[in-house]
Amino acid sequence: MSETKTVFFTGGAGWIGLKTIPYLLERGYKVRIFDNMFRGDRDAVASFVERGDVELIDQDVRYGGAVHNAMKGCSHVMHYAAVSINKSQADPYESMDINMIGNHNVFAAAADHQVERLVFASSASVYGPPKQLPMYETDMLDPQTPYCISKRAGEDLLGFYQRRSGLSWLALRFFNVYGPGQKTTAYYTSVINHFVNRLKNGEPPVIDGRGEQSMDFVHVDDVARAGVLALESENDGLALNVGTGVDTTIAQLAQILIDAVGVDVQPQFNPRDVLVDRRAASTKLAEHTIGFTAEIDVVKGMTDLVRENLG
Repeated sequence: MSETKTVFFTGGAGWIGLKTIPYLLERGYKVRIFDNMFRGDRDAVASFVERGDVELIDQDVRYGGAVHNAMKGCSHVMHYAAVSINKSQADPYESMDINMIGNHNVFAAAADHQVERLVFASSASVYGPPKQLPMYETDMLDPQTPYCISKRAGEDLLGFYQRRSGLSWLALRFFNVYGPGQKTTAYYTSVINHFVNRLKNGEPPVIDGRGEQSMDFVHVDDVARAGVLALESENDGLALNVGTGVDTTIAQLAQILIDAVGVDVQPQFNPRDVLVDRRAASTKLAEHTIGFTAEIDVVKGMTDLVRENLG
């Protein structure tokens, strides 16, 4: 890539953003992080800035003028800034303000500046409860929370600016992202941490119901790589699943973590009625469109994560 290519990266100081930046730098991009630093890692950003080709603009996507001015001179956009799914339910007002208004500010500025490509961090949560597995991009969308609704609306807004201004975009519907440095706020992340903390104390993980609920755990390094592939793909105008295509049940997850920690225990099942929700991505469209397939399987990824945490 030419050294003149600069990526405007909203939310770039967050967990996934910081994992993506090294891939961008390897490809010869410069990176302009646009982040209000509410959840950003200042030390990690500072280390990138010191090495060069990365700058930080400490601002908020809710302010359209700030977004428009900061995007000047950028050739590409990665829009990853958002309020989390849990916080969106607790505070729908802030969620709509940041996620909906923020989406529009970034997309409108990208259209005005005629950037070469915009990559939007969408979410598998736009599907709502799946009707079938695997989950296809053509499935009916049924978002259930302000966060999910804003992700679906973001995809629709991108379509509007593509029709109106020729904006080139791809949206990535991330499934259950995990890996080193992950936050503990997401439900599935807290399950991993809860299990591992008990196992470190020699205690068995406790599972509600029969542990049939499943998720498609995709490693953050694969997610970072998918973002760069989307940035450079010749194809555009699509929302793509980013997952492994494998649904891992909570019971299977518990056994993977038991083996990784290396303790001789068995999961305890707490008999109760549990709403069984299962997830697994169809990965064919992402493979065809941007050449993405996940490279880190859940056993290796979880084992590496546990051993890193155990030190």
